[in-house]
Amino acid sequence: STIYLHSKQLFGIHVDSPPIIPALTTSYAHGTSSTSLRHTTIGEALLKAVERSPDTEAVVFLQDGVRKTFAQLQQDVDQAAAGLLAIGLQKGDRLGMWGPNTYEWILFQFATAKAGIILVSVNPAYQPQEVEFALRKVGCKAIVCLTQFKTQKYCDMLRQICPEIETSTPGDIRSARLPDLRSVIVIDSRQPGMFHLEDVMQAGSSQYIQQLQDLQKKISFDDPINIQFTSGTTGVPKGATLSHHNIINNAYFVGSRMGYTWRPDLRICLPVPMYHCFGSVGGGMCIAVHGISIVFPSAGYEGKATLAALESERCTYIYGTPTMYVDWINQPDLAKYDLSSVHSGIMAGSPCPPEVVKKVITMMGVKEITIGYGTTENSPVTFCGSPSDNLDRKCDTVGYIMDHIEAKIVNPSTGEIVPLGMLGEVMIRGYCVMLEYWGDEAKTRECITKEGWYKTGDIGSMDAHSYLRIEGRIKDMIIRGGENIYPAEIEQFLHTHPKIKEAQVVGVADPRMGEEVCACIKLVDGKDCTEEEIKAYCKGQIAHFKIPRYVLFVTSYPLTITGKVRAHIFL
Repeated sequence: STIYLHSKQLFGIHVDSPPIIPALTTSYAHGTSSTSLRHTTIGEALLKAVERSPDTEAVVFLQDGVRKTFAQLQQDVDQAAAGLLAIGLQKGDRLGMWGPNTYEWILFQFATAKAGIILVSVNPAYQPQEVEFALRKVGCKAIVCLTQFKTQKYCDMLRQICPEIETSTPGDIRSARLPDLRSVIVIDSRQPGMFHLEDVMQAGSSQYIQQLQDLQKKISFDDPINIQFTSGTTGVPKGATLSHHNIINNAYFVGSRMGYTWRPDLRICLPVPMYHCFGSVGGGMCIAVHGISIVFPSAGYEGKATLAALESERCTYIYGTPTMYVDWINQPDLAKYDLSSVHSGIMAGSPCPPEVVKKVITMMGVKEITIGYGTTENSPVTFCGSPSDNLDRKCDTVGYIMDHIEAKIVNPSTGEIVPLGMLGEVMIRGYCVMLEYWGDEAKTRECITKEGWYKTGDIGSMDAHSYLRIEGRIKDMIIRGGENIYPAEIEQFLHTHPKIKEAQVVGVADPRMGEEVCACIKLVDGKDCTEEEIKAYCKGQIAHFKIPRYVLFVTSYPLTITGKVRAHIFL
């Protein structure tokens, strides 16, 4: 019996608690778990959370002064879902959410799921060209937005793409450039041809509430429910399509690893954007799955507002990208904030420098900071540390394999699994793998093998406990402050400048942002150009975070033996 148990333990990694036996013999891990996969829809999960604690605060939006209990959130969600049915949306239709972190983001995240409508997360920094591509690609029938936020004039941009809106009846837009779009729902003002949010809420009469209830039997946990845009080296955004099953389970098991299943004081501060998987799954979805309370310090990221929220709301957990943590630990008046309630947090979204992890523990007092790793196409988290991991593991790894997920490290050239500790491409299989890239079968097949493995494009190594180290990326993606930036996308745009002959975009290391964008430009013979001219050309045409921080004018590029540009030489 002892021998049997011993051999059983050596067979793999059991992840109910951090692995203590170095059971792996090669770079393949399967996170076995004594908790089975959840088999609920998002609507059912929220209902259960409401039944457990109807009067507990579910969300707090400090900037807008909004506080909602679980019961109030559920009431608003049902009303909004019925309203969406009333204005003509049906199960399977796509609705774009375009804007910063406001209550309406959470409201529509759950209302669309309840009505079986697929929520499309649209980057609030997108410019007209980018938003037109995204909405057209997935055939959005409706879009929800603010009138404007900071310099982003959402309604004006939509009118620029679809001038027909001005003369349309709300709910019956017919646009040449966005043929599927019927409705624009504006959160905070009345605009010609567009619904005000109040109109939608009031449209959800008892007949549509009944229709919504009848619809519940037809919604399956395998249905697509969220499309998140992510790019590839081709530079064209792709719509990673996630199901209820994908994101409910990821939220459940990440929360479980963070201690949400047993800790009584779950008050999470969420400064990360909701349009990212980190915010919408790790944050928003955990409201329903774990019954946690979430505090949103500000609509757009503000360092001081986050620290003030941690103190005033007595938050116990903090989420952030490494760039955000760098910002907090460098606030000159950090010491004046009382952060004694904050014991845990997640740092994810881009590689986490060891020095930053150490300073978060010593300067902010977040003893149980946890590092997570994943990708939008994997719903997103596939490896995550334990809050109790030692400092070396927190600094040098992205944690161990998540429950019910398989991972292997392969030689990118041969596809063979590499020995433990050796570098190779990280590949993932399991419930977390997305359904598809929306409307792009070829791209889907490129990254998901016929055996079901998702190719991450990341280079890493695994130890015998399944802890993963990420060493770099196969692709040349730049991660700036948690934003994924694809050089090809910027290069294609720069090539439209009449003075530019050729452009190569690379990432350069930056202590605050992780990486910054650098454009290396060859000019048309005989032309002169300045850095300022290039930046001005980009402004308002591509999202602000993609605009090159550095512009170098070069006369030639270093080439590989096959004639390809050796981008890393620029660094």
